[in-house]
Amino acid sequence: MSRVDSLNRILRALQSSSPDVEACALISEDGLMIASALPQHVDESRIAGMSATLSSLGARAASELERGDVQEVLVRGSEGYAAMMSSGHGTLLLGLASKQAKLGLLFLDMRRAIEDLRKVL
Repeated sequence: MSRVDSLNRILRALQSSSPDVEACALISEDGLMIASALPQHVDESRIAGMSATLSSLGARAASELERGDVQEVLVRGSEGYAAMMSSGHGTLLLGLASKQAKLGLLFLDMRRAIEDLRKVL
């Protein structure tokens, strides 16, 4: 099994094992899609670019506000959440969750997935 197949398998497992996760993706810090479990109608390059930009802005804001290293970036919209977490090796994990999501559980599931992703990366 190739590395990309392994990464995709981990993302699909996150999506299927966590009831609140609707979609997820592994994105490079410079905005390139590495692996994803996103719906077909989604423009992956656009999602990757926006996620990398938001993560970068979050890191800069945390630094400027003297809050230390950014742990996660969370966007809350009327239809749900977009959570981004650094997954090491210049990558970030994006998780899209429903508006009923329990954020503590979402972050826990994402951290567990990141442990698995790091083994492959």
